[in-house]
Amino acid sequence: MAGQKRIQQLARQLYKLSLVDGRLSEERVGGVLEYVEKTKPAHSLAVLKSYHRLVAAEVARNQAVIEHAGTVSVQTIQGIAASLAKKYGRPIATTAKANPGLLAGLRVRVGDDVYESSVAGQLSQLASSV
Repeated sequence: MAGQKRIQQLARQLYKLSLVDGRLSEERVGGVLEYVEKTKPAHSLAVLKSYHRLVAAEVARNQAVIEHAGTVSVQTIQGIAASLAKKYGRPIATTAKANPGLLAGLRVRVGDDVYESSVAGQLSQLASSV
């Protein structure tokens, strides 16, 4: 148990070293990985797995995946990106992805947040309420 706590602590410290002005820095992440490779701390694989989860969560916080059933214009995608950036107070990169299973509408994921405006989502919600 104490070993797991130390692994988590080291991963969090490495994660904090990866930030510049509260943002993840690609150069710093590379430096952290070089450091771990060079020094090989105890349980380095477990430390790297924990560090990876922290970095992946941070990347997901700044990435929006917009799933759509039909065609969506570039202006609509840009409008969604601008709205999300205003809501979250930081730039949000967007990726549009076709998902015919939605039937119609959109589903937007930013990190753990999901904004559902699709027929499939409405039908699922209706089915669960019955």
